[in-house]
Amino acid sequence: MSENSNIFQPAFDAPSFDKLEPLNSSEHPPRILLLYGSLRERAFSRLTIEEAERILQDMGADTRVFNPEGLPLVNEADKDHPKVKELHDLVKWSEGQVWCSPERHGAMTGVMKTQIDWIPLSDGSVRPTQGKTLAVMQIEGGSQSFNTVNQLRILGRWMRMLTIPNQSSVARAYQEFDENDRMKNSSFYNRIVDVMEELIKFTILTRDRKDYLVSRYSERKTILQGGQIKQK
Repeated sequence: MSENSNIFQPAFDAPSFDKLEPLNSSEHPPRILLLYGSLRERAFSRLTIEEAERILQDMGADTRVFNPEGLPLVNEADKDHPKVKELHDLVKWSEGQVWCSPERHGAMTGVMKTQIDWIPLSDGSVRPTQGKTLAVMQIEGGSQSFNTVNQLRILGRWMRMLTIPNQSSVARAYQEFDENDRMKNSSFYNRIVDVMEELIKFTILTRDRKDYLVSRYSERKTILQGGQIKQK
């Protein structure tokens, strides 16, 4: 052991199965917030989110869908704006989230990005997204792409969310919904069921353990030395 190795010890926390056992086990249904990325009257990202919500509810989840209409651009208003406050409250309430955006010019929409930009990395001593589960989905008007889900994954990682492995990309979305705006039975629908099922499992598995799972040595060390954690 080197001469300076003991400087790491005070904040070092060796992983242990015992520490994965939560002090209390939540009994309430998983709380899932769903976000979509379009303001069109017949927005396929919204219809996809509504379909995902039905699936989640059938699986026993407690769900909320945020309507982005009226949400200002970042820096156009402060956090006391009613739509901003609504979004913040829903993020804090949630234990898991679903993000679904159309792909526009090879990327997520501005509507989707604005919602994510309004979600703070920290709010006082609380980190609203840290350790919460996330499922990402996208819809296209043309052939299948994965640009948007890849971007959403990057954002989820930056916000320290536990993004599940599975994802959904619905090609030619205008063909996938019937006249009642319900999704047709197809491989795309089956994939969304897969994604929602995985999200529920990961949420139940991690929600009472997230503080331990995302605890970082560098931050514990800074706190022990009396410093302040700088938010990225």
